[in-house]
Amino acid sequence: MFTFEAAKYPTASGVYIMKGEQGTVFYVGKAKNLRSRLRSYFSEHGDSRPQIQFLLKRVCDIETIVTDTEKEALILENTLIKKYRPRYNINLRDDKTYLSLRLDPREEFPMLQLVRRVRRDGALYFGPYASSTAVRATLKEIYRIFPLRRHPFETCRRRTRPCLYYQIGQCSGPCHGKISAADYRRLVDGALALLSGRETEVVAALRRQMTVAAERMAFEEAARLRDQVRAIEQTVERQKVVESGGGDQDVIGLHREGGEVEIAILFVREGKVIDRRSYNLEWRLDEEELLSTFLQRFYGREVCIPDRVLLPFLPEGSEVLADWLGEQRGKKVQVLAPQRGARRELVALAARNAEESFRERGSRREARQGVLEEIATRLQLSRVPHRIECFDISNVQGRFSVGSMAVLTDGEPDKAAYRHFRIRSVEGSDDYASLYEVLRRRLERGVREEMLPDFILMDGGKGQLTVVCTVLDELGLAGRIDVAGIAKSRVMANVRGKVVERSEERFFLPGRKNPVNLRQGSPALFMLERLRDEAHRFAITHHRKLRRSSTLGSVLEEIPGIGEKRRKALLKHFGSLKAIQAATLDELRAMPGLPAGLAERLFAAFQERKSS
Repeated sequence: MFTFEAAKYPTASGVYIMKGEQGTVFYVGKAKNLRSRLRSYFSEHGDSRPQIQFLLKRVCDIETIVTDTEKEALILENTLIKKYRPRYNINLRDDKTYLSLRLDPREEFPMLQLVRRVRRDGALYFGPYASSTAVRATLKEIYRIFPLRRHPFETCRRRTRPCLYYQIGQCSGPCHGKISAADYRRLVDGALALLSGRETEVVAALRRQMTVAAERMAFEEAARLRDQVRAIEQTVERQKVVESGGGDQDVIGLHREGGEVEIAILFVREGKVIDRRSYNLEWRLDEEELLSTFLQRFYGREVCIPDRVLLPFLPEGSEVLADWLGEQRGKKVQVLAPQRGARRELVALAARNAEESFRERGSRREARQGVLEEIATRLQLSRVPHRIECFDISNVQGRFSVGSMAVLTDGEPDKAAYRHFRIRSVEGSDDYASLYEVLRRRLERGVREEMLPDFILMDGGKGQLTVVCTVLDELGLAGRIDVAGIAKSRVMANVRGKVVERSEERFFLPGRKNPVNLRQGSPALFMLERLRDEAHRFAITHHRKLRRSSTLGSVLEEIPGIGEKRRKALLKHFGSLKAIQAATLDELRAMPGLPAGLAERLFAAFQERKSS
């Protein structure tokens, strides 16, 4: 039992780390005054939040790190949360970086790229786009109006003729000299203006060009410019202007009900709402602390940071947060809580979006709960499964054997909890032994961290079910975790062997001879099939990645003149095997210490591998 002694802790600003047995990090927090903040947890009245009481019962040690300023504490807290992923800190369930559009104006013929990381590399970034559908729709409009190149310049140049996009008028063909650099630059300027929200400026310029073309009787060119103007006007009509000249803003709305908090973000770019994202948080923090922590987690990733962040209220330390965001962006960022006017209306709109998202999520949650209850009844589980894990093994003739774990939390894919396992103790193709190793490692760690599943679904039949039951018995977990195996449907023929039919998916349960069949097309069957398919997809994807890396590495090893030192030098210079493969001949020749002849052999080897 941990005993708190206030005098042991400093009064300076910094970060505190709450740890359990064996040093497991449960929670990371920051404070302006560490002693005062920690005392609030262990005061006579204590922290009334139920999850805090649950946390404190498990704390065995508290470590502190002193910083010079609050901003340093904020940055350090964010770094440590990313490193340890503590169980009791806010976890954004879709913890991913959004898609953005990147264009580097320093290139001779710039192209638009879809990226997830926003780097400070001198390029221009537009977004974020919460869905690939939204960003691809935007790209489709831009390519229709301004036909920029689609593929890497060197790749297209090696082709004997322009690509298909050139044939259909959605690429201007700079790689084959079909457009001058000056004319291409005008296309780039138009695309940048359109992405920046300056449609009026683009339309005016195109109308001037159309008039000039008509005066010199270049009617085909004038008609093309006319079509571009119409396409832009149609695109603009579909966008809702919410604030003239409003610039880039992220607007945060918050709705709290029944111990849950829904946060909605409206992405406003050049005065237009381009997208919305919402998060459901079950962590019952004080609203100020919750909002501050959420903003750190959201903007702690490589995302586009706007000119302003509009909030329903200013949490403590908002000035520090604004400074931190400004450093991340390389330009001043305002963190505001507007009290009147158009910006206040935007915050109210975001709050209504948060409330509506909460209602929608509640309806979906009730539907998922009904499906989980059906699964518990049909598969004779001891309780409704809050967390379901599914495991799969993938290998090719015993090589690159990997295991995968896909997870459903409350009936939804929890991709942040997915895990890969490199098989360590098994040689050759032995799926049962590999599965035993994966399950043993997963459950031993689960016991240490008190994070066990309610239900394990095995991709397979009785054999796989026997393996998981063996592991549960050895770890003393039998009866605490429900298990079942899902076997793929069998192909059956009638007595004449002519009509082929497919049986239903079968579920094998411990101690039961005959399998259980769920109703074909039922939501329960669909949920479990989707989880099984996710585990299989996750294993196959990782397996292919390992094979690709191994094959690329073998190419380096097979080329005479490239030994261990030169391989390390290549990796250090280019950063990865994939980057070496993608390098042009000129880039390879430009590498210090790599002879021209060796660069040519290396380039030829990779080209041969691509064509094979």
